[in-house]
Amino acid sequence: MEIKLMTILLIEVTVAIISHEALANGLLSRPNSQEAASSNNHRNTNAVKSIRSEDGDIIDCIDIHKQPAFNHPALKNHKIQMKPSYVPTKDITSYKANTAKTPKQRKGEVPIALATQLWHRSGSCPEGTVPIRRMQKKSPYEARKPSFFQHSKKFNISTPSKLLLANHSLTVLHSEGFAYLGAKGDIYVWNPRVELDDEFSTSQVALKSGSHNNFEAVEAGWAVNPGLYKDRQTRFFVYWTNDSSRETGCFDQFCPGFVQVNKEIALGAALLPNSTRGQLAVPIIVYIFKDLKSNNWWINYGEKTNVGYWPAELFTSLNHYAETVQWGGEVYSANLETLGTRPHTATQMGSGEYGYPHYDVGVIKRIRVLENSLALQYPQFTASFSDEYDCYSYQLFKGRLDPEFYYGGPGRNWKCP
Repeated sequence: MEIKLMTILLIEVTVAIISHEALANGLLSRPNSQEAASSNNHRNTNAVKSIRSEDGDIIDCIDIHKQPAFNHPALKNHKIQMKPSYVPTKDITSYKANTAKTPKQRKGEVPIALATQLWHRSGSCPEGTVPIRRMQKKSPYEARKPSFFQHSKKFNISTPSKLLLANHSLTVLHSEGFAYLGAKGDIYVWNPRVELDDEFSTSQVALKSGSHNNFEAVEAGWAVNPGLYKDRQTRFFVYWTNDSSRETGCFDQFCPGFVQVNKEIALGAALLPNSTRGQLAVPIIVYIFKDLKSNNWWINYGEKTNVGYWPAELFTSLNHYAETVQWGGEVYSANLETLGTRPHTATQMGSGEYGYPHYDVGVIKRIRVLENSLALQYPQFTASFSDEYDCYSYQLFKGRLDPEFYYGGPGRNWKCP
């Protein structure tokens, strides 16, 4: 009897020692009760396969017909469009631009590599499924961009109204006045500092339509958003709204709406690598375009992958065309000059460097729009805009064959109060 008790005790001690060493070495996680409850409550029962990424993300491979999009009331009887009816790729830009499939390195520039997603190292999803990043359960409001109706903001009659968002600081190149059916750009990926957990920094291509107090928008690019993603990694995102973010729309698949058809790109997944100062330039290629047969707005990633689409049922004015296109950066914080608050946030935009042409700054290249000709071209009319030029600046550089938009900044500094 004593021998049995001693044996059991010895086994328990050995297991405890092994578990302790595994925890110390990071081989096992030490979840608290809140994290465990969140994970269990939000585990997708439709997952055919689950993949744990190196960064801790869990990617659930979901049956394409059971993805979150179809929880939206407007999509109850929606039939999936598996691929766009046509992908306009002809480039008739008036500039003699490089129209290769991927950006080429110019003489003197740092090496270029296209960003990929980190979870690919750990596995892949089977055919008939789409990768959905497992997320902590959030309310639809938490997953939306904070609305500019929360606070007032001074309007300038010469400034396009869809650029004015309280608590947001925008530094963008924009084009308006035409019927836009798409927009494209090579957005270089950085990992800017985000000061507080309830702030974010994004770089994106956006198309918008409607009045300033009720506009519709579709956007895609990269973001550092700790409040949403629970870390400070740079992640690929998509976003939509049909009422200026008051009640509708959200990032990725945190709420229903966006229909995914591709099994390789996970919305909200970390991008790898990021650009590094003087060493590596890393873009993602984002192309948003309207399918004229279905009226759905598609996202093409990397010029090879049609990720999915926002169904026409979500929109009213965007069912026709977009009135405004924007390329550039955006920072959200309660501590922005627009509210007269002090001190200004130290959340960075782009690379954290001011928008002046050099290798270590946020930049968008091969800027294109799609109009009724269904051919890509550099926009006929553009203007640059910054809410707070001393905090986040820009320059549209036309010295090369293809204009490039440089943007970004450190936020709080001696020039930015």
